Amino acid sequence: MSQKTIIAPSVLSADFSRLGEEVETICQAGADWIHLDVMDGHFVPNITFGPPVIKAIRNRTDKVFDCHLMIAPADPFLGAFADAGCDIITVHAEATTHLDRSLQAIRDLGCKAGVSLNPSTPETVIEYVLDRLDLILLMTVNPGFGGQAFIPSVVEKVARVRAMIGPRPILIEIDGGVTPETAPLVARAGADVLVAGSAVFRGGPEAYAGNIGALRAAADDPGLAALRKTR
Repeated sequence: MSQKTIIAPSVLSADFSRLGEEVETICQAGADWIHLDVMDGHFVPNITFGPPVIKAIRNRTDKVFDCHLMIAPADPFLGAFADAGCDIITVHAEATTHLDRSLQAIRDLGCKAGVSLNPSTPETVIEYVLDRLDLILLMTVNPGFGGQAFIPSVVEKVARVRAMIGPRPILIEIDGGVTPETAPLVARAGADVLVAGSAVFRGGPEAYAGNIGALRAAADDPGLAALRKTR
């Protein structure tokens, strides 16, 4: 796994009136990936954006587009998100009847495949699809809205998923309530990727670099770096 935490700002907290510019600015400020929260108002109680918006901002950066589909069903739309330029497509285990089939479909489209678990969903549901996975996204809030409080009980779940993965090259991603205070908790438990919206975009463009730096410093302190080398 990575020796350095990947910071993936969620554009859900960006200024949508100038989204392309926000993507460029956040990348210049140190973002590693761009996290795209797609919501349908059905699987989760909110509506955000779809493939046309993603396609419109794809030429603003060559950073990884990390697409988190909070939609049901997801399978009929996988091709559209791949065509829009998503590099990683993550579906919710709770939103698909045939998870193995969904993950294989994502890989067949040339994208990396991820699965997301809501806070109350046990990690055992992915035990038999680990060979299909490039990323496991653990929700540390109930999905649907930004700015929610971090659910501490998920930290133990991160550790259990890390143990389940073993030597497989699968990244663990955390989404929800990530701040400089919570980042060390999940990093110590085994997280590789941190999604942050409010914690990155607060304060406006002049604050983005400092906000990203604070998250990175909290997650990559020397003690945690030494711990990662042993995994």
